Amino acid sequence: MSEALPTRLSINALGGQGGGVLADWLVATGDACGWFVQATSVPGVAQRTGATVYYLEFCPPDPAGRVPVQALMPVPGDVDIVVAAELMEAGRAIARGLVTPDRTTLITSSHRIFAIAEKSAMGDGITSPSKVLDACRTSARRLVLHDYQALAERNGSVISAALFGALAGSGALPFPRAAFENAIRAGGIGVESSLRTFSAAFDLTLAPPEQDDAKRLSGAAPGLSTVRNAIAHRLPEAAWPTATLGVERLADYQDGGYAELYLDRLSAVADAERQLSPHPNWKLTCEAARYLALWMAYEDVIRVADLKTRGSRLARVLLEARGQPEQIVDVTEYMHPRFEELCDTLPWRLGESLLASDRARRLLGPLLEQDRTITSSRLGGFLLLHCIASLRRWRRGTLRYRLEQTRIMGWLASALNAARTDPDLAIEIIRCQRLIKGYGGTHVRGLHNFATIMRRLTDIVQQPGSAALVKVLREAALKDDEGRALASAVAGLEQPANSKISV
Repeated sequence: MSEALPTRLSINALGGQGGGVLADWLVATGDACGWFVQATSVPGVAQRTGATVYYLEFCPPDPAGRVPVQALMPVPGDVDIVVAAELMEAGRAIARGLVTPDRTTLITSSHRIFAIAEKSAMGDGITSPSKVLDACRTSARRLVLHDYQALAERNGSVISAALFGALAGSGALPFPRAAFENAIRAGGIGVESSLRTFSAAFDLTLAPPEQDDAKRLSGAAPGLSTVRNAIAHRLPEAAWPTATLGVERLADYQDGGYAELYLDRLSAVADAERQLSPHPNWKLTCEAARYLALWMAYEDVIRVADLKTRGSRLARVLLEARGQPEQIVDVTEYMHPRFEELCDTLPWRLGESLLASDRARRLLGPLLEQDRTITSSRLGGFLLLHCIASLRRWRRGTLRYRLEQTRIMGWLASALNAARTDPDLAIEIIRCQRLIKGYGGTHVRGLHNFATIMRRLTDIVQQPGSAALVKVLREAALKDDEGRALASAVAGLEQPANSKISV
């Protein structure tokens, strides 16, 4: 047998990501180049309790014509290439010992597919990817990391084609590009889109790394160059990445003027933090950059209609539904309008009067508060949502806008006032914005919990460990929809001085 050692490759993928197709393409590529290839797979049982692992071994042809004996599964510390179809799958491969700094090339997409526990959490239940990213950088001999899922979507294909292109572009396998492309053609399914995605991923893998955040501040963004450039002059460098995203989000949400209002408010926080310490750590400003952008981009019926009528959204639905050009795909939106949402969308004086009228509520409430469906892929449904979305230009005159801006200013004022004596308390107040999200009943419950905590601030600041107390109340509010945990925590505040809440 040839003394050349086999090249060992492990693919870690979730169901529906095309891991089997990727393995088949690799087998076809190796066969076409005259190599011995063996592939096996062990399927998982659910999205997060076990991914499917595909294992392949590539052996070059033996001059004596002998056939190699190949392994069926990867052995920790003995894998040359690991391909992960999602960031946390890369983390699982590292935890299994399949990625080692002395030999392994790790190719992974940077996107996340959230677990059920992450999706169902009332608060931000998303697990931070930072530790996994750090492990990827330190555990692999070479790391190839890009958002290959987004690249696949842009090119109308699936991530398996993008990972195939990344693997070819990495040079980790000694096969020519043409052999990889011929394997896609031989498969005969989705050839054109797969080749397009393969080519884009191949080129991306060979491209130099992206420029850093400081340089991105001067990047192209129609109508936003002035505001973006102002970030570097008005904010500390630590806040640049988040503030840039916030400016872009709010310009998309409303317009450049609204993004500038965001920057003005955030600059006031930065100025206050400068005055608090000669060497600020900018933690308050960075937290405010995130949560202020989230609150200013509150979800009203105008925003919901806008998002549902965007071409990018329809393209994503078609991709997820695997719709073909010759097929008709209907998209049905399930809506539950409320009387309050009608009032919120009206000019603020009219909306305020209508909201205060019991007669208007009795007349209009039963007509509005019924489950409705709108087929946004049909002309009538699309035009209805488009008309609602077009109200964006008048959003500043609505009741909802007036209410939200008042709440935002009160929240920021509370945080800045607290910062004078307790910066940690100010940060916890800023983080209370996490409670406010969504629209309809979700927004009402979150706003009620937020207001409950804000009303207690005067009492809380009189107690030791006030920042920890606010954190306890906030986390209690995120535990259940009914508010039982928050009510219990608030009751603990009202107990005699010799009693306390566990923090």
